[in-house]
Amino acid sequence: MNRIVSVSKRVALVLSVAFLMISTFVFGASSASAETYSVKMGADSGMLQFVPSKLTVKPGDTIKFVNNKLPPHNMVFDKAKSPDAAVAEKLSHKKSLFSPGESFEISFTDDMPAGVYSYYCEPHRGAGMTGQIVLTK
Repeated sequence: MNRIVSVSKRVALVLSVAFLMISTFVFGASSASAETYSVKMGADSGMLQFVPSKLTVKPGDTIKFVNNKLPPHNMVFDKAKSPDAAVAEKLSHKKSLFSPGESFEISFTDDMPAGVYSYYCEPHRGAGMTGQIVLTK
């Protein structure tokens, strides 16, 4: 009888460890494959632009906007040119950055609709400082 209990405990332990390993792989795979992208605000050439000006990302990816040249800069999503106005508002960073190297990050999540999210720098919108993030799923 003790031998049966001992074997049952071993089987339960092996199954528990296997379940833990499989669930870690399944639920941790998406975060492990997440990327971090960097976007310069103000090109090295002295042009008023985001570099790169177009970026394709997946849910979970992070975009780091870095103040580079010709500040001040910010990043505001155009609610009229985005798949979801509420998401555009939520992800916008309206506070201007003044010092080189200052940065902020945004991330798209699974519940946000895929599509093209257009954005601009408020102080330099008239100069054509715009960009796009394409969220794919």
